Amino acid sequence: MLKRAPLASVLVVILLSGASAGASSWRTAEAGGATAQAYGIRVVIPGQTGAATPTVSAPPDAVQFSGGFTYGDGGIVTTGSANASVSAVAGTDATATASAEVSTVSIFGGEIIAVDVAAQAHAEARPGAATGDISGSSVTGLVALGQAVASGGSATLADWGALHTIESGTSGSAATGYRSFVTAVDIHLTADHGGLPAGTSILIGYASVAAQAAPPPTPTTPPGPNPRKGGHGKGPKVGPAPNPVGGLPPSSGPLTVTPVLHTPGGNVFPVYGPSSYTDTYGAFRGDVSGGWHHGDDIFAPLGAPVLAVASGTVFSIGWNQVGGNRLWLRDGAGNEYYYAHLSAYTPLARNGAVVNAGDVVGFVGNTGDAQGTPYHLHFEIHPVGLLGMGYDGAVNPTTYLNRWHHVQDVSFAGGIAWAPAASSAQAPKPGAVLISATDISSANGLEPGSLQRTLAPTRSQEGAVIPASASLPKHKPANGHPAAAGSH
Repeated sequence: MLKRAPLASVLVVILLSGASAGASSWRTAEAGGATAQAYGIRVVIPGQTGAATPTVSAPPDAVQFSGGFTYGDGGIVTTGSANASVSAVAGTDATATASAEVSTVSIFGGEIIAVDVAAQAHAEARPGAATGDISGSSVTGLVALGQAVASGGSATLADWGALHTIESGTSGSAATGYRSFVTAVDIHLTADHGGLPAGTSILIGYASVAAQAAPPPTPTTPPGPNPRKGGHGKGPKVGPAPNPVGGLPPSSGPLTVTPVLHTPGGNVFPVYGPSSYTDTYGAFRGDVSGGWHHGDDIFAPLGAPVLAVASGTVFSIGWNQVGGNRLWLRDGAGNEYYYAHLSAYTPLARNGAVVNAGDVVGFVGNTGDAQGTPYHLHFEIHPVGLLGMGYDGAVNPTTYLNRWHHVQDVSFAGGIAWAPAASSAQAPKPGAVLISATDISSANGLEPGSLQRTLAPTRSQEGAVIPASASLPKHKPANGHPAAAGSH
């Protein structure tokens, strides 16, 4: 089924784009597998090479961060960041997710502009059932020739082209699996315009997925007891135990509820700056996390600031083999949030510390069992009403993340860039040390040992090791990100 069928030539382009996962990928899915593909932007010109941001495909899981994209003299097509991420897990419970997001789009010198373009696709298949969706796909701030275009809408571009948004197609069944694609913005030229010939297509934000469940294994012995294993390798939480909620049954898998959090003051998105995520809640995770993924992975560059999503109290800070550097946050309503795989902490990451929504508590990394994977934050939501279920009281964070506010500026408490937690002496070294230009300028590169003295560690009152003068500015630098020196 194809929603909002475009011009025939554009349809061919879209289907061929999805086909780069190819017939072979779908045959893999038919045998009990999963595939995913995504890219940020592609300019397809008849008889010419065109241009595109890199395409990522899974398996294995992958993420691509691209800086500003420009095509053509005079900026025929320009964008801000263009990010894409994909994940695919094969097996009896097969899942595939793909996501692409492009910011600050300008086409033909501003004739067409958009603030943000996002494409997201999800597929899952179990024996006898297969489904999926493109929820999360959206276009924000789209204006074509001076007229606003709603997400999901279309527009005629004078006498030279047409524009469509949220084009998607699906196919499959419980027996054959599920596959789908979505193109967030599709611009097709029917006449020469702006230096591009008729027949050109500009595709922004593309995601495609396919999943087919493998047949369940034939049991060779009667099934024995299957106690739930610990979650995501976090171990027990440190600090006050949550009040049990009576009458809640034990969970044997992902939950389908989306409770209102009633967070005092509201919530903010947990990662500052460019990031990418897809709905991977409930995905198969082998012998960890009780066999399923209790949250979403938010991919971002190493050292990207990790924020308190709500005002509340930080607790259970430390390190373990699976979660790596991790912490918990409890908001004023009693909801709890879990952060894993951090590269480092800020001084606010102390057991019992009170923080405000948007405060920087750590930095993105890949510690724990995420070592060797793309840098990301593993993030979970545990509503207060489900705490009595223990670790399995986690709900799907995707819907919440889709609507939470992205802060536009950050500051660092106490003038200290980072500090390993006192309780994490066995943790790996932090993945990033953030230093401001004023700190670096205090060291004379020609003077032996001056930079080492600038970064010489001291100890805070809490006993945490911290750089002596690695302070950060309390304003956003010109490039929109805190200064970072990527030593690790």
